[in-house]
Amino acid sequence: MHALQKQLEERLRQLPVSVALRLPGGEWIGPAQAAVMLHIRDMGAAARLIAGQVGALGEAVVEGRVEIQGRMRDLMQAVAGLLPGNPTESHEHWWSPLLRRAKSMAAHTRERDAEQIQFHYDVSDDFYRLWLDPRRVYSCAYYRDSDMTLAQAQEAKLDHICRKLNLQPGERYLDVGCGWGALLLWAAEHYGVQATGITLSHNQHAHVQKLIEERGLGDRVQVLLCDYRDLQPAQPFQKISSVGMFEHVGRANMVAYFGQLMRLLEPGGLVLNHGITAGGLENAQLGGGMGDFIEKYIFPGGELMHFSNVLHDMAEAGLESVDVESLRPHYARTLWAWSDALEGKLDEARRVLTAGSDADRAEKVLRAYRLYLSGCAMSFERGWISLHQILASKPDGQLNTGRMAGAQSVYPFERDYIYSERKAAC
Repeated sequence: MHALQKQLEERLRQLPVSVALRLPGGEWIGPAQAAVMLHIRDMGAAARLIAGQVGALGEAVVEGRVEIQGRMRDLMQAVAGLLPGNPTESHEHWWSPLLRRAKSMAAHTRERDAEQIQFHYDVSDDFYRLWLDPRRVYSCAYYRDSDMTLAQAQEAKLDHICRKLNLQPGERYLDVGCGWGALLLWAAEHYGVQATGITLSHNQHAHVQKLIEERGLGDRVQVLLCDYRDLQPAQPFQKISSVGMFEHVGRANMVAYFGQLMRLLEPGGLVLNHGITAGGLENAQLGGGMGDFIEKYIFPGGELMHFSNVLHDMAEAGLESVDVESLRPHYARTLWAWSDALEGKLDEARRVLTAGSDADRAEKVLRAYRLYLSGCAMSFERGWISLHQILASKPDGQLNTGRMAGAQSVYPFERDYIYSERKAAC
């Protein structure tokens, strides 16, 4: 025990913030007024701390074997200091891609995808409401101005996407994985499109359907409880968005996914894919056990790809990528806003989660989300994961389509239209 305590003391001295530990026997290690206090209830967690196995340490927190006190921002600084190396580095064998593809195929059947989406998004609408903006936009915001609030930045993101797609009144528009309907309704109310949204979440479907009815938009907005693979519209769509959804598709299905978007899109139309991308070229998930933690407690079946691989798969499906934008630091700020909001409402979050579950499970969900939101914020800040908006077109083969000869789509091949003064809302 004495040798282990010496190792712990040495490890704590290496961290960028002050951390104190209370061991199972009651002994204290570290400064009395530390920024972060960890009450360790089994010595296995102490060994994981020394080894930098932060994913396993996070699991111990969720399962109640480690109790944390202190700001999540300070805790994440300590976590970053514990990692033994860059978590985006890949240490794969030649057969690793084959195994990864087989696992991806097995994890992303229609049935498994529906279960995995419901596992995350159907936790509790009231829980998400506590820390999201009033529109419940559960994706990266766009801080067009540095002094924007989260709510303002989310509206800026919704409009940024609509501008990039150059939405026009009356156009047939599809939002794949529409969440709680913020983008779907924004596009209908501000751009006058005929909007269709699809989701696999029962809670989200019911919420969006209620909003459509309350706002009297039933004549031009619909939401379907539908897998993207099963959508068969009477007519193709002229514009398509997919926001925060393709992370759930799986690498093995990516070309087929973009192929389906290609089939759903009218020749000459535009599709915008907004999603989390890997920070490294080859890593299947973050190291240090962080990817395993997310897989177990937050996003089962979630898979990330470097944006260069996303561009490859889009091209293989026949789509032409015409604009790529990274919003990585925007997502770090968004996640810290969510984390801070949740930290300010922990007691209310416990009540909400307990109302739909037993107290033990509710506490585990809350602990997992506290680590997930702050850990992802840290990861985006440090470039371990990223966020890209990729705008693509379906070339129609007609050299006279568009503003410029050879455009073969409605994309004008310049960005001024995205940032110019918008016409009055419809």
